[in-house]
Amino acid sequence: MQNVEDTREIFLSASPATRRDQFVALAAVAISASLFVAAAPFAKVQLAAMPAFVASYQSALALNDLITALLLFSQFVLLRSRALLWLASGYLFTAPAAFLHTLAFPGLFSPTGLMGSGPQTAVWIYMIWHGGFPLFVAAYALHSHRSIHESVQDSIKRSFQVASVSRSLLLAIVGVSIALTTLVWFVITYEAALPALISGGTANFALKVVVGATWCVTLAALLLLAQRRPYTILDLWVMVVLCAWLFDLALSSLLNAARFDLGYYAGRLYGLLAASFVLGVLLADNVGLQSKLTRLLQQQHRQSQNERAHFIARERLLSAVVESSNDAIITLTLHGKITSWNRAAEQLFGYDGSEALGSDIGLIVPTERRGEVDRLLERIGRGEKIEHHETMRSHKDGHELDVSLSVSPVLDARGTVIGASKVARDITESKRTRHALSRETEERRRIFETSQDLILIADAQGTLIQVSPSANAILGYRPEEMVGRDAGDFVYPPELESFRSQMLACRGGHDIHNFEAQFLHKEGRAVILNWMASWSEPVQRHFFIGRDLTEKRAAEAQFRQAQKMEAVGQLTGGVAHDFNNILTVITGSIGILAESVADRPELASLAKLIDDSADRGARLTQQLLAFARKQPLQPADIDVNALLVETADLLRPTLGEQIEIERILADDPCTALADPDQLATAIVNLALNARDAMPQGGKLTLETASVALDQDYANANSEVAIGDYVMIAVSDTGCGIPPAYLDKVFDPFFSTKGVGKGTGLGLSMVFGFVKQSGGHIKIYSEVGHGTSIKLYLPRSAASSTAATARHDTPDYRGGDETVLVVEDDPLVRQHVIAQVTSLGYRTLAAGNAAEALDVLERHPEIDLLFTDVIMPGAMNGRQLAEAAQKQRRSLKTLFTSGYTENAIVHHGRLDAGVLLLAKPYRKPELARMIRIALDA
Repeated sequence: MQNVEDTREIFLSASPATRRDQFVALAAVAISASLFVAAAPFAKVQLAAMPAFVASYQSALALNDLITALLLFSQFVLLRSRALLWLASGYLFTAPAAFLHTLAFPGLFSPTGLMGSGPQTAVWIYMIWHGGFPLFVAAYALHSHRSIHESVQDSIKRSFQVASVSRSLLLAIVGVSIALTTLVWFVITYEAALPALISGGTANFALKVVVGATWCVTLAALLLLAQRRPYTILDLWVMVVLCAWLFDLALSSLLNAARFDLGYYAGRLYGLLAASFVLGVLLADNVGLQSKLTRLLQQQHRQSQNERAHFIARERLLSAVVESSNDAIITLTLHGKITSWNRAAEQLFGYDGSEALGSDIGLIVPTERRGEVDRLLERIGRGEKIEHHETMRSHKDGHELDVSLSVSPVLDARGTVIGASKVARDITESKRTRHALSRETEERRRIFETSQDLILIADAQGTLIQVSPSANAILGYRPEEMVGRDAGDFVYPPELESFRSQMLACRGGHDIHNFEAQFLHKEGRAVILNWMASWSEPVQRHFFIGRDLTEKRAAEAQFRQAQKMEAVGQLTGGVAHDFNNILTVITGSIGILAESVADRPELASLAKLIDDSADRGARLTQQLLAFARKQPLQPADIDVNALLVETADLLRPTLGEQIEIERILADDPCTALADPDQLATAIVNLALNARDAMPQGGKLTLETASVALDQDYANANSEVAIGDYVMIAVSDTGCGIPPAYLDKVFDPFFSTKGVGKGTGLGLSMVFGFVKQSGGHIKIYSEVGHGTSIKLYLPRSAASSTAATARHDTPDYRGGDETVLVVEDDPLVRQHVIAQVTSLGYRTLAAGNAAEALDVLERHPEIDLLFTDVIMPGAMNGRQLAEAAQKQRRSLKTLFTSGYTENAIVHHGRLDAGVLLLAKPYRKPELARMIRIALDA
């Protein structure tokens, strides 16, 4: 069959003109012109008057134009082209105009014509008729390209709008009728007022002017149509009509002299010829259409027969498919009556076809789901399709089945929904399996997401596919930062080859257990992980589980350090004890020797030298005994504030004028249980070490405070007993202690001073004294900033009661705000995060200032910045806070430091008025300071 897209080529009004068509049209014009040239010289030759010729000519002309208009209107109905509507209206205008001209022609039906015509009525109607048609052709020309060449396919593709076409036809017919009626009425009514065009049957000058104007309008319409390319076949023949129209006007009204001369008759013949051109084209068009329609009907008939045979074969095939299907296939009416029931439906639901056919679908629907069936049928009635709807259905024996339904509407030949086709599949077992798999998957997902160990899944090439969220806490990377990268990118470089060999061993079928490998933390430090690894051949994946041993190793190192200090203490205590026995003999004997050589000055001076050396040895043994915690102490209730004042006064001349001493004493009584002499000696030793660390001068700060060390602090410092303490801090602004030396500063005989500038027992003695007194010592130091050593001595009973009362009701009040913790020490950072989280706050973490600024930019919900003061890198805590304030003016800040608050403020590293929480701190102090910072 001919494609609907090519329908426009059926109509000559829309078909593009070929060269042959143009040649034929040009030939018609040439012949007409030749005849015109031959007749023009004889136009004024008077011939016999034949009024019957006028009637016959006008009737033929009106009939031609009317048929042409009807044919053009019919093509407009199909193509809905405005151009065709204008052209059809033009022919509709000329048909009744020719008829009215006949009625008004004088001498045909009455001497002056019918309808009350006067002597000028017929000639004016003739002018209206011949002047109106070119105007319609001009409108056709203006619309021809858009309406015929472009909009034909659009009109075919649109649905046929009968109302729109009918309205257009009615408007055209009514418009033409009104226009023609109005013009004829005006000519008849006001004939006397119009110029006379014919005088005594002869054309006058006025007629020549009117005809000339009409001829110019016709020529303009011809030129307008000629410039509209490309032409259709109809365009060509309309131009031929206009040429004949021009010849008609020239012969019948310009070149002739009066009615019934040769020009008059020849012009009328040209007019009839002009009316016949388009009619002939349209009639030929209709004949062609009939022929094409006949061929299309025959082709349609053959196609229908083929489709019927195909349909029968397809029907048989579908029936076979339905009967052999493993899925239950059921059809039913929109009211729920079963109309077909295949074998699979019998097996699934237990009812045979005789029981099911004609029954309501409720036969297999549980009572509580009847409403569901009504809703499904309602949706099907609206033409919807339902895919994979999981529900419950009933078996004949009463047990329920899990089924998946796919329901489609059944349509009749007109497209109306008349029923539903339902495919039901038993998913009872698969649903049970799916639920079990879903539960197992959810369990594994929970394990994966909540595991404290690092879980990695990599493909055969070592590319990470999945990473557990614990990676953030262990390695500092978010999972999405690791996925897609090679696992080797995160391995500590010296251990990369060993790690790869373990992966190859996994590929060989060996499961790896207790394999230690170090990974790189985002901050650049190594993290020790104990690995278990396996390879899955079916999914081609490596599975790794790594347990972080960093804290364990740190605890082991701390334990070994404590053991070492204990062992060294035992050794030094034994040595000092034995050395004291030797010194006892020496000092006892040197007195006798000195008396014996009193009269010999050279020997007396030697004896004095030996006695002085023995005293030095005795002092050395006292220091060794202090470190070994075996010196004889005389603990008493000491007013630490008073002792610190006296000691500071004694230190002023010793330290020199370049060292400024500041005392920050607690307002409440600080009474400790300790040996006052040993405590004073310890403070002096610490002050002298501070002086040596400040060769260019600086500030020494002596501070006291009452503190309580809780379980959290004890967990981080295994040798600490929970309780109330008096804290004594000695802080300097010196060069600080390198991190590599911090674990060695309390070792006996360890010193960073030059040879002969110290025994290396000062800090060892302080350490031993504090431990022997049941206390705790902590050192904080930053290279280039200074050192703060804090002594925690047990509080005496006199002040413990009051202190206990103060700490019995700590303010543990937390909140739900978001806190960013910035701490370079990973162990301290993890401890702080745990404490802040336990107070109810949401926490984020950063290891340095650059990372903290990145976190602040990505998390606008952060309410508080909790940062250490001294950190490695380009920015310290104070600079970080200033940069953060530029980003977020409303951000609150809380500082923390191993230095005391007053020392930090007066060292100039923080502005006055800022909030600082001194290390170490208890959980109540942390909670109180966070709330103060947030509520400020």
